[in-house]
Order: sequence, then structure tokens, then C-alpha cells
Amino acid sequence: MLTLDRESKSALDYDDLNSSIQETFAAIDRFEWQAIEELSVMRDNCYYKDAGHKSFEDYCENELTKHGGYRRVRDLLRAKKVVDTLPIELRAHITKPSQTRFLLRLVKTPDKLHEVVARAAKEKPFPTACDFAQAVQLVAPTTKRTTKSEKSQTQLCNSVTVSSQSHPRYGESGVIEADAPNNSQQIVTFSDGERLLVNNADLDAAIVSPDRTYPKEYTEAIAALKEQHKLELERLEQELRIGLQAEVKARAEAQVSEQIQSLQQLYKQQKEQNIQLQQRLDEMEGLRKLSTENQQLHQRIQELEHAVEQRPSQEWGNTMTQQATKVLNKQVKLALEKTIDLRELALVPPKENAQECLRLMGMALKNLSVAMNNTQALVAAAIILGTSPTQSAIATRTEQLQLLPQAVREIRQVLARIQFTWQEFWAVAEKYEVIKADYWAELTTHETDLITQARKNSEQLTVNS
Repeated sequence: MLTLDRESKSALDYDDLNSSIQETFAAIDRFEWQAIEELSVMRDNCYYKDAGHKSFEDYCENELTKHGGYRRVRDLLRAKKVVDTLPIELRAHITKPSQTRFLLRLVKTPDKLHEVVARAAKEKPFPTACDFAQAVQLVAPTTKRTTKSEKSQTQLCNSVTVSSQSHPRYGESGVIEADAPNNSQQIVTFSDGERLLVNNADLDAAIVSPDRTYPKEYTEAIAALKEQHKLELERLEQELRIGLQAEVKARAEAQVSEQIQSLQQLYKQQKEQNIQLQQRLDEMEGLRKLSTENQQLHQRIQELEHAVEQRPSQEWGNTMTQQATKVLNKQVKLALEKTIDLRELALVPPKENAQECLRLMGMALKNLSVAMNNTQALVAAAIILGTSPTQSAIATRTEQLQLLPQAVREIRQVLARIQFTWQEFWAVAEKYEVIKADYWAELTTHETDLITQARKNSEQLTVNS
């Protein structure tokens, strides 16, 4: 037998599945006969008394209630009596105890029992209960058909087929083995042993649909009851339809309300993002203007340096050259004084994009200190950039701060996800660990709280595991 699961279902083919089904049904029949043998041992050796049961019937009712109790055990033991009466070559044709129901009355006449089984086995190698019943009617027919209960027996042991396509057993054949519980339904036993209550309208046999006649007054009362029942069903259907419509409407309204709330939340988030983007654009525009001014200043310094290199000191003799020298010294002095005054920005940084402004100013001071070979400009650049007043330290710090916009952008991309983990954040932050203090100052309080909470959640999961 196969053990089916979701992964193995798709890998099955017809041969494997068919073999498994055959083995499963054979095991069911084998275990049923094994249960009969064990019940016989329990009864014949009175083992039930060891547990305090007064009789075998008392044992069956107390211990085997969920399996049908004494009534089912009695039927199983009767099936064993039928099989034991048959010769060995005919026993194989009876595969399950339910097939022996109509053979039980022939146990006292073994010859007829042998003939019935042999006749049924001649038609089919594995006859059904209906086949045995028909063989019994041919070999040893019953003649008493007088009472009402006996009249219903004419319907028994008739093979019927489910003809209604809407029935789950459509196209399958079965046998009627019991009295009809009412005039519109029959108890049908199918070939797999399952007994179902089937409507007469779903069966193809006309014998299961008898028309019962009633007196006129009963007929009128029945018609009135049917009409009342019909009206009641229509009323219930209407109420059910109204209730379902109301439920569907309420569910739809709840879904619409939930969608509206989601859209409002999304609109709010989009609006906040637009505001942040606009602020970012304004900051970038200011930085662009500052960079342009810095480039113009640097170009002016280069022009002045070039002019100095073109004219040696001994050629500055005329008035025009002296005036140019004064202008040059004045412009350099003003530029140097402005540059040195920028050191105050290190103590009171600007409110808008402070780190980026300080970085650009520090780079400008560094370039100015190189161009003018001015120690004060170098110190100012080191103060603004937060490093040692050396060319190598300032150059390293400048390279680090150039990564700051990219670091902040990548970190915010991680934080923008609906659910991010500490590992996802650390995979990005680890690359910019050297400027952690810088990008941490750029993040908002809400963003730093998210990172802190993600780290706590990761530590908690590690402790629990």
C-alpha cells in the first residue's frame, strides 16, 4: 500500500496506484476475516470472563459498541458458519462477510448451499451479494408473500443502478437488501459494501417507486400539506436569499472600507515621500550652487597663480603691475578670511543637510589650503571634516564622506520595505561601518527606532533558538 502525501501524488502512475488500491481492498477483507477468527476464539474459550464480562454478548456491547456491538458480531460469526459449511474450493468465491446474508438460511441444507455458490461463481469469479441472492431464488425460492412486510420483500435483492447524474454514485449498481424506510427512498448496498439511503427518483428500477393510493379525504389533506410545505420552503428560500444578500453586502462593504483605509494610508505615505523628495531636491539645488561657487573660486585662484608664475618678482616694477599685485593680495586675503571664518560651521552646523554642506566646505578648504599652502585653511578643513590637520587624513575623510549620500540612500531603501530584518539592514550598513556616526546623524528618529527594534527582535530570536 502506498502512503500518499502532497509531494508523492504527482509522481504516481496508473500501475502503482491501481496496485495499491487492490492491495488496500484485499487487506480490508483479510482483516475482517481475521476479526471473525479472533471473535470465535474469544467466544469459544470464554476469555471475556477474565475482564469481568458476564457473557459474550455483554462483552460485545461493552467493548465493541463503536464497531456495531453484538449485532454486527453476530452477523460476522454467521458469515463464518456459512464459509465453514462450504468445501474448500468454493470458499474463495466469498470475499467478504456481507455476501453471506442470503446464504445463511441454506446452512442446514449444505447441498443447496454448494449449488448456490457454484451457480453464482459460474457467472462471475467473484460474485456480489446480489448475485448470491439471485442464485438463492433460483435454487431454493421462497413461496410465502402475503403480509405487508413480506410484500416489501419483493423489492429486496433487486439489482438497481443509480440513474441520476447529480448523485455521487451515478452509474454504479447496487442491491436492495432491506425494507424501504419510506415510500420515496430505498436502502441500497453497493459493491464496495457501503449502504446508502437513495431516493427512488435517482434509481432506474420501476419497482422501487410504488404508487400508494389514499382515500379522498386523505388525498386532499396530503395535497394541502404539500402546498403548505411548498409555501414554507419558498418562504425559507426567500429568507435565506435575503440573509445571504445581506451577508454578501456587509462583507463587500467591509472590504471596500478596508480598501479605502489602505488607499488613504498609501496616499498619506506617498505624500510624506513627496515632501521628503522635495526637501531633498531643494538640498541638492543648494549644494549644486555651492559647488558651482566653489569651482569658480578654485578657477579664480588658479588664474591668479598662473598670473604670478607668468611674471617674476623682479618684473613687477610699473604702477600697473603693483596695482595688480595689490588686487591679488586683497582677493587672496578676503578668500582666506572667509575660509577661516567657515570653522564656525563646525561648531554650529547648518540645519539643512548639515553633513553634506560641511563635507563640501571642508573639501573647498582643503583645496584652498593646498593651493595657497595655508596652514589655517588646513586646520579649518580638519575641524569641519572632523579629522587630523594633515593632507592624508583630510583626503581619507573626504573620500569617506563622499560615500555618505549613497549609504543613506541604500539604508533608507531597506527601511522602506514592509518587513525588514536586522540581517538585511546589517548587509548594507556593514559596508559603511566607517561612517556609521555620519549616516546615523542623517537618519530620522523614526528610522533609527526601526533599526533598534529590528536589532532587538533579532537578539530575541537568537535567545529563543
